[in-house]
Parts: sequence; C-alpha cells; structure tokens
Amino acid sequence: MPSEKQMLNMIMRLGVELTEVKDVDVLLERILREARQLVTADAGSIYIKEKDTLKFSYTQNDTQQKKLSPGRKLIYSTFSIPINNQTISGYVANTGESVNIPDAYKLRSGLPYSFSKSYDDLSGYRTQSMLTFPLKTNRGDTIGVLQLINAKDSKGRVVPFSKKDEPLILHFANMAAVAIERAQMTRAMILRTIKMAELRDPMETGAHVNRVASYAVAIYEVWAGKQGVPEVVIDKNRDILRMAAMLHDVGKVAISDSILKKPGRLDDTERDVMKQHTILGARLFSEKYSEFDEMAAVVALTHHEKWDGTGYPGHVNVSDGQVLPGYEMSDGTARPIKGEEIPIFGRIVALADVYDALGSHRAYKERWDETQILEELKACSGTFFDPEIVELFLSCMDTIRSIGERYPNH
Repeated sequence: MPSEKQMLNMIMRLGVELTEVKDVDVLLERILREARQLVTADAGSIYIKEKDTLKFSYTQNDTQQKKLSPGRKLIYSTFSIPINNQTISGYVANTGESVNIPDAYKLRSGLPYSFSKSYDDLSGYRTQSMLTFPLKTNRGDTIGVLQLINAKDSKGRVVPFSKKDEPLILHFANMAAVAIERAQMTRAMILRTIKMAELRDPMETGAHVNRVASYAVAIYEVWAGKQGVPEVVIDKNRDILRMAAMLHDVGKVAISDSILKKPGRLDDTERDVMKQHTILGARLFSEKYSEFDEMAAVVALTHHEKWDGTGYPGHVNVSDGQVLPGYEMSDGTARPIKGEEIPIFGRIVALADVYDALGSHRAYKERWDETQILEELKACSGTFFDPEIVELFLSCMDTIRSIGERYPNH
C-alpha cells in the first residue's frame, strides 16, 4: 500500500489530469476508476444529483468484469433514487456526510438507512465493505455521490476501508466534483448548440446526439482495443470523440427551414443543399485551437462519406466548398473519399448516426425495428460502411442497447 505522502501526491496528480477531461460521461468513468484504484476497491458506483434525486450513472466491478470475454463491458440499467435518509447513497447526498461500513450485511440497529441486497441476489455478488462519500464543489454544494465497494488487501481478501484513507479520498472527491462541474458546463454549452439546431431541425434532439455520441465511443473502444491502441490514447480520444460526435450535424443550423422542415423526402436540388451541412459544420471548427476542433471538423465533414465512394462531400476545401486541386472529376464534382481514406472517426460516426436514424421516427418514414436495422447494416457492409466497423458494432450490441435505454426520446 502507498504511504500517505505517496497517496497525496497521486491525488494531486489526478486532480490535474481530471481537469483535462472535457466530456462529463468520460470523466465520471475516469473518476470512478481512479478512486477505486486509490483504495484498491473491487467495485463502485457513481451517482449524479438531478433535482431531488440521484441518477445512477456508472458502475464498475472487477469481479463481474472478469466473467466477461475480453473487450466486453458490464451492462447496467440507469435508475434514480430519492435523496433522503433511507438509502446509503441518499443519506450521504442528503446530509453531506461520508459513510464507512465494514460489512453492509451487519449494519447496527438504529441507523436511518438500510442496505438493499437485491443486486447481490440478482448477480451472485457479495457486497461487504462500503465507503460512500459526497462529491462537493468549492461552494459546498453536493452534486453527486461516489460509492466504493469491497476494499481488498494484498492477498485479494475483502477488508474494511481504512479510516486513515478517508481524508485523502474526500480531498480527491472535492477535486473530482470541481472537474465534474466544469465538464457539466461544457456539456450544457454543447446541448445549447444542439437545441439551437433542434429549433431548425426537430430531429436533431439532445437524446439523438447523446445516443450517437455514446454509440461512437462504444465502437471506438472495441476498435482501439483490437488495434492495440495504448489506454492513455484511448482515454483522450474517447473524450474528444464524444463531444465531436454530438456536434456531427451542427452545420444544419445554416440550412433553410424550407428544406430542414419539409414534411417528406427532398428533391435532388434540395438534397444538394442539405449536403452542404457537412462543409458548413466543418467550417465552424476550421480554426483549430485544440484536438477537439480538429476531430469535430473531421467528423462533421466525413460522417456522410461511404466506404465505396458514393458518399459526400468528397475532396473539398472546407473554407469555400470548392473541389481541392487535383481532385476534380470529369463532370467538375469532387472525387469521392472512399475506404480507408475516410478517417476512422468519420467511419464510426457514420454507422452510429445511421443506426440511430433508422431506429427513430421521421416525417418521411416510420421507426424500424432492431432486426430490420441490423439486416440493413449487414447488407450495407462493404458498400456504405467499413466492414470491420459493422462487425465490431454487432459484437457490442448489448452495450448499444443499454445506451439506447439510457437516452430515450421524450
């Protein structure tokens, strides 16, 4: 076990690293993982406050994870619990006090909260030691709860969480809360941009972009793992990909209402105008101040390119929409981008976007069921979509379905 000084140095370093994570979902997973590693916890969950409830946002469990095949992730259902003293996490959120329980099955009488063993009964897992503490901002506001489960000693035995670690973990929690608040502000700004697009295009909703972004990250994780991409690179790319994917259609804000809101299919002229949203979206990020700007531009520009070269816009100059020199076809149009010329993030978002669009109601079509959608994706493998991306997508359908449940249409 590291010394107190080593723990403090680790926490200070993590505090700096957490401020560099911009996407709130990626950040929550990172916070939970790092907190568990600090105290060698087998499992844990993180809850975020939403009005008078706690939303169960992420969970991790090494014991359960080891039962899965490589590359698979734990699937869990999102739910909310009231902020009151009846549950352990509710009590912590309500009072702002941390709770350290040596054995959840042996709570002393007289406590206002109780432990529900329903998850243990369902999964066959045995919860024993629990350390639950509030995520407080610098203003003292509780924005969530972090719960660590089953501390382990050097021999892998479950032991109580050490009392002497509590002040250090609370210090980490306070830094994590500040990072979460900052990431929530970034998410809010992105969603405001999406709402602006939604005023123009009713189909461009917060739920849609959250699903597409989450699907894209899930596919990328599987792809990157197969490619042997280092974990630190995966973490960085997950962060910026999720935000970039949310803004894949932001260029639609510049398209006429007569086209965006047309209650039916577009004619050829209207379709050509609509295709400009890829260039217009990329143009918003043409001044590349960060890696996010670079990826957002790539995703906006290439998420309608197709594996066989029949997509759009092809090799064009983002600044003016003109064909790049040397890439002009005989009819004056831009030479298509195809195959591995299409950036990997564009290929991934292309599939994620089509999957969600087919499963959503549109003015010109009804919602397809999952069987129809998957058959269509398989049929378009090697033409519209990168065959490898289709294969990887199909391999993580349990994760994809859970994402759909997490962000339902309202």
